[in-house]
Amino acid sequence: MKLSVIVWKEEDMYIITEIFTGVTTQGKTIEEAVENIKEAVELYLEEMPEVREELERRDIVGVLNVEIAKVIG
Repeated sequence: MKLSVIVWKEEDMYIITEIFTGVTTQGKTIEEAVENIKEAVELYLEEMPEVREELERRDIVGVLNVEIAKVIG
């Protein structure tokens, strides 16, 4: 199963969120954050089998970065 995630850095930690479930975790390295999100999503999906089924039906075709204008004010 493929996961769609977003990763960003806050101070000395990498934060990672799986987009479909909203599960979020962190790590001191990107690699650690990725391993942590895999484990966290797996635990989440054990408790939510209907979400697992929906995720397995998803056909992820790509990831896009979309910029929007900054809010000035």
